[in-house]
Amino acid sequence: MTITITLTADHINQLDLTPVLTVIEPMIEDAAIAKCEQQVQFQVDYPRLPDDPRELPEIPEIRLWFVRLDAHYPWFPFLLDWKAGELARYTAMLVPHQFHAKTGIQYNPEALEIFVMHKIFVLANWLHWQGIEGDSRLKAMTQMFGYDLDDGLFELIKP
Repeated sequence: MTITITLTADHINQLDLTPVLTVIEPMIEDAAIAKCEQQVQFQVDYPRLPDDPRELPEIPEIRLWFVRLDAHYPWFPFLLDWKAGELARYTAMLVPHQFHAKTGIQYNPEALEIFVMHKIFVLANWLHWQGIEGDSRLKAMTQMFGYDLDDGLFELIKP
């Protein structure tokens, strides 16, 4: 089941998280958040001039909205539809990068490493409190970015 959250220019310009809150908060209250793993996609309706070559993650207003979302729900990557590219796009909203015609998105390596490790620490703790086995999920997430984490790391960070 795919959950699509639509963002308009008004949501973005007002830093309004309502489209996410109305979907996520009932799941949290019903303790059903784990059932939505890798189910969320975003539809961003943000007007641009026809000759504007920027990708969505290159638009500062959109990036700022995603920074606010990440501050509110730092565990949100758990919900993103990785197969549809949502994790990569979400990361692009938060990590400095460049787009290349031939190779696609190229994240700043140091910034990506900090982002990935921060998400590992946040998600490991959050998954533990949700009662969800997380090591394999976290390893899969980091592998999407080219990292292979040692099992010993998870022993170090267990709550």
